Amino acid sequence: MRENTTAGLAKGMSREDLLALPVAVDLETSNRALGLGRSKGYELAKRGAYPCKLLRLGNAYRVVTADLLILLGLAA
Repeated sequence: MRENTTAGLAKGMSREDLLALPVAVDLETSNRALGLGRSKGYELAKRGAYPCKLLRLGNAYRVVTADLLILLGLAA
């Protein structure tokens, strides 16, 4: 994974990568964009403290990409 040093962007995902995401992404993708580890991301999701909107689909979490982009300062 390459490091992205642009202000406001997380390691491993470029601005172009983030803007190309689908409407909702899995928790792993969102964690990577936010620079969160797997355990921390799931802990926050389970506590209802994840920093952007989550959808619960059965046992899986999905993150609303629009909220993720707003949090990262990339909303159009």
